[in-house]
Amino acid sequence: MNFLDAVILGIIQGLTEFLPISSTGHLTLTGKFLNLISKEHPEHWTAFIAVIQLGTLLAVLVYFFKDLTAIVKDFADENLINRKPFTSQNLNSKLGWLIIVGTIPIVIIGLLFKEYIEGAFTKNLYVISSSLIGLATILFVAEKTSKYRKDIKDITLIDSLIIGMAQAVSLVPGSSRSGTTITAGLFLGLKRDVAARFSFLLSVPAVFASGLLQLYEALSFINTDMIINLIISTAVSAVSGYLAIDFLIKFLKKNSTMVFIVYRMILGISILILLSQNIIKP
Repeated sequence: MNFLDAVILGIIQGLTEFLPISSTGHLTLTGKFLNLISKEHPEHWTAFIAVIQLGTLLAVLVYFFKDLTAIVKDFADENLINRKPFTSQNLNSKLGWLIIVGTIPIVIIGLLFKEYIEGAFTKNLYVISSSLIGLATILFVAEKTSKYRKDIKDITLIDSLIIGMAQAVSLVPGSSRSGTTITAGLFLGLKRDVAARFSFLLSVPAVFASGLLQLYEALSFINTDMIINLIISTAVSAVSGYLAIDFLIKFLKKNSTMVFIVYRMILGISILILLSQNIIKP
């Protein structure tokens, strides 16, 4: 891997982590095209990706810094200090509970199916292309049926649990964390930009926990030759991730997700064509 490869991977990780188009799918495809995934040592690629994901975590923490600090403060005040959970109308305290409840499904499923999720089969391009096409279809249905009435204050614990279940589906490569959660939000009647904002807030605990776990497991596979490229990719993914968050929230205030639906369809079909012609390997 050279400097340019590191920059490209950082840009792709940052953009695709938050746009509903699948970071795993794009990184896997890019890695195969650039011949960066070693058959002898695939763990080096996995370790590299695990580390640069922390750049996108930094992006969401910086972008929502005021929101997250307010949520933590008000949640602690009402539930830990005053010990009066669910008794006030404080939105930040409520969001704290919504994020906790919404995180439960991905924690349970992630722990129960960890070995399968990390298995070679789930990185298969047939799985990724199918997920790209499948979620595009479901997102299209959500676009056509959503009422787009709910604001963030209208999200209920049941809504959060359902969106959390959708986040767990994103463990399937090619589905996209933001894609599954935004889709669920639309089905529940959230406004598009509200669905995106809640999706990003909900992602913080899951990305933080999985990022640290994957980093810990990847440390033994990281060598000195990777350090410089890791720093470059992580920094680039943080910047591109921040820009992707800002873009998507502003974009969805005035536009639909149709452009992402079409893109996912085209990419998924293109991967299947490339596979059928043996241009790339699964």
